[in-house]
Amino acid sequence: MESWFKNWFNSPYYHQLYFNRDETEAAQFISNLLERLKPPAGATMLDVACGRGRHALQLAGHGYDVTGIDLSEDSIEEAKQHEKENLHFYRHDMRLPFRINYYDFVFNFFTSFGYFNSPRENDSAMRTISQALKNKGTFVIDFLNVHYAEDHLVHHSEQTIQDVHYIITKWFDETHFYKKIEIEDERYDAPFVFTERVQKLTLGDFNDMLSYQYLQVKEVYGDYQFSRYDVRKSPRLIIVAEKHR
Repeated sequence: MESWFKNWFNSPYYHQLYFNRDETEAAQFISNLLERLKPPAGATMLDVACGRGRHALQLAGHGYDVTGIDLSEDSIEEAKQHEKENLHFYRHDMRLPFRINYYDFVFNFFTSFGYFNSPRENDSAMRTISQALKNKGTFVIDFLNVHYAEDHLVHHSEQTIQDVHYIITKWFDETHFYKKIEIEDERYDAPFVFTERVQKLTLGDFNDMLSYQYLQVKEVYGDYQFSRYDVRKSPRLIIVAEKHR
């Protein structure tokens, strides 16, 4: 089965739809996160599936030594424009190892997990994350809350951004959430169509995957203000785990 995310994440429409947004949200989230984690000065950090690097940029702005990796060539090309002494980006598939026992912190933000076709690929990605961490290092994953997403799914929406019209249809089955994005751009005769597919991964699923890779869940939050996680009411599932090996 073709990996849908390879084409979609390289599309300029993906970035227009999701990331032409107020940077203060990312800045506030990172600020809140660092306040919780209290990393020591000069801590090493890895942002897995970093996209164009908006979170990595914020982390580096706080003085930490930050590396971002992502599968999308276009995203990394864009991110590299922001590289500096304490900020570096590489095109890399998270299913493959990347540096061993190297980082104090590893992050995976904005539901950048659960795209793969098999549990084995999820385990490979989680192994990459665990191996990249030093012993007692911290991993933070920010994922959607499956139960909340089911209850609050907006099945149809439309929006126009800079003369490009987006028609978005969402649905789910027992195992996945789906989002079909139809893109009408007057510069082209036919619309473009992309379909996102994200696995329904619960706190229990993550706990199993994490523990299998020597990562122990320490805290669970339900939104970007770090409120207590509620299985029905929380929009996000933010897990803080620690490596023990």
